[in-house]
Amino acid sequence: MQIRTLPRRRFGSTGQASNVAFRLPAIVVLGLAGAMGPALAQQGSESTVAAAATLPRDLSPWGMFMQADIVVKTVMVGLAFATLVTCTVCLSKAIEMFGARRNVRRALRELEGARSLDEAVQTVREGPVARLLEATVAELDLSTDRMDKDGIKARIASRLQQIEAAASRRIAFGTGVLATIGATGPFVGLFGTVWGIMNSFIGISKSQTTNLAVVAPGIAEALLATALGLVAAIPAVVVYNLFARQIGAYRALLVDSSSEIARLAGRDLDGGGISAKRLRLAAAE
Repeated sequence: MQIRTLPRRRFGSTGQASNVAFRLPAIVVLGLAGAMGPALAQQGSESTVAAAATLPRDLSPWGMFMQADIVVKTVMVGLAFATLVTCTVCLSKAIEMFGARRNVRRALRELEGARSLDEAVQTVREGPVARLLEATVAELDLSTDRMDKDGIKARIASRLQQIEAAASRRIAFGTGVLATIGATGPFVGLFGTVWGIMNSFIGISKSQTTNLAVVAPGIAEALLATALGLVAAIPAVVVYNLFARQIGAYRALLVDSSSEIARLAGRDLDGGGISAKRLRLAAAE
């Protein structure tokens, strides 16, 4: 086999010249090229993966939902359902709260204008204030003339407190789910995000590339769960706080009504103008 040689180069020092011939066989050059071949092939494959990763991908909320893992999809569906529950409770309780407060305010005005318990029973016909009046009349009906007036007033106050508590529980029914959604929504969304990012890292290790175009879609799908958790939790907390204030105002109106009824009953008892039979007949009308 014929061996090629590179041109000779002369190296000299202190006026002496020496001729050194460096011979580089062509087979060595071919060996270097063969060793670099796999590296070049790997770079070519990575370029192909990067090019495939940069292809257009649907990153809209619906597209990310469809491409997400089944666990992340379940979390998203649950949070969407929680948002629907929040809207339903908000609408229904707002209508109920408006009607209840309006009824109690009107009944309170009628109580303030009544001269006696008999007149109040005939004026207020429906609503929680009417139930307060019915309980007062029932207690007076069960009491006898031999019982002292202080005992009758105490029993009337006890009955009124029970009815107030029942009415408060009735008007607050359904608001507890808002507190639950507001407290757990962000954590449920965070669980979906952690699960999605974990799957994204697993995909990164399988593809053996850290190209941002490959990593970003999976992380975006995972973060969508946290966004839905906040969308479900923030309105629930706001609506719950609003209803808490409205329920407090409603309870205050009931307390004012109970105080007015207790004053009317005490006035009739102290004045001797109370008649259980007459009150019973008036309540039945």
